[in-house]
Amino acid sequence: MIPGHRRAAMATLLTLALSAPLLSATPAVSVTAAQAASQVPYSGGLELPSPTGPYPVGRRTLHLVDRHRTDPWVPTAGDRELMVTVSYPARSAGGSPAAYMTDEEAQLLLEARGLGGVVPHETVARARTHAHVGARPAPGRFPTVLLSPGFSMPRTTLTSIADDLASRGYVVASVDHAYESVGTAFPGGRMLTCVACERVDTSEEQAAVVRGRVMDMSFVISELTDGRRAGALSHAIDPSRIGIGGHSIGGATAAATMAADRRVRAGVDLDGDFFLHPAAAGLGGRPFLMLGAESTHSPSSRTTDWPEAWKHLNGWKRWLTVAGAEHFSFTDLPYLAGQLGLSDPALSLSGERGWRITRDYVSAFFDLHLRGIPQPLLGGPEATHPEVAFQRP
Repeated sequence: MIPGHRRAAMATLLTLALSAPLLSATPAVSVTAAQAASQVPYSGGLELPSPTGPYPVGRRTLHLVDRHRTDPWVPTAGDRELMVTVSYPARSAGGSPAAYMTDEEAQLLLEARGLGGVVPHETVARARTHAHVGARPAPGRFPTVLLSPGFSMPRTTLTSIADDLASRGYVVASVDHAYESVGTAFPGGRMLTCVACERVDTSEEQAAVVRGRVMDMSFVISELTDGRRAGALSHAIDPSRIGIGGHSIGGATAAATMAADRRVRAGVDLDGDFFLHPAAAGLGGRPFLMLGAESTHSPSSRTTDWPEAWKHLNGWKRWLTVAGAEHFSFTDLPYLAGQLGLSDPALSLSGERGWRITRDYVSAFFDLHLRGIPQPLLGGPEATHPEVAFQRP
């Protein structure tokens, strides 16, 4: 834990770090050093929120290689590579406890957010998750949700929502896009860092990130639904019920993937602008949820493209804003920061409350649109969630 006399100054630093905006293989499945790293057991300290569904959570790490594409950021690297964490409903909590991330991944993440030397990287890397590596999938076929993280952020920052959805009966694939995170472990002892961060500046370059991720996500869908590639996991997936979500530019990826790939039935954008124009066009009446911070994604906000997106969404849609939230409130980071005593008292929404809101609305959305279960929570404002406003511009 962090000594008390340092917490006030560190809370200010953390606020700046967390509120900084983001843009916003043969074999196809490889169990290697990257997989082995995920089996390092929890050693005490931080803990992610417990999943709320009835299923234990299994986890498997996939290394996928698209032999038909060259990496757009480092062409000399050859084929486009992805690391994918698949969380799924398990028969039992057997197998090794899954670690949050590797030590080096944690160190690079902390340094990128201005917290190197403030929080020990081992503390973050060994945060307790509630998934087990190699647990046998539960019987049956389940709806599937793909998740794409914010620009420069690793897929691990969406672990809580992934594991919670898995516990509720979803197969969830969280995707790391090569050279687009501050640090992601790949097979062969390789740590790929954010080459794209050095090159993406203009709006057209931001749009290029989204277009590249669309191809990544469609490739992952194909790999997961092909029994020759994903093995037993493919038998747990109902290919007729696929959803997608993402944080920041990952949210833009969700909408753009839906427009390009008719296999995706429903999508969620967590606090991300769309970057492509016209925003959110081409979804063909499929349902879409926008959930973001009130301060930056309200109808009166000057810099967001959500009003344009709202006009183009012609199916079931919701535009929800959360009072007191900031950009990372929809990820694991504020929840973990609160356990370190680094929460900023100036922010009215705690990390735990941000997590609960994200969990409740995202799971309600996918339960409604991938399972057909009525969700009163999505019908309008609820006293149980007073921070959430339904925007109808």
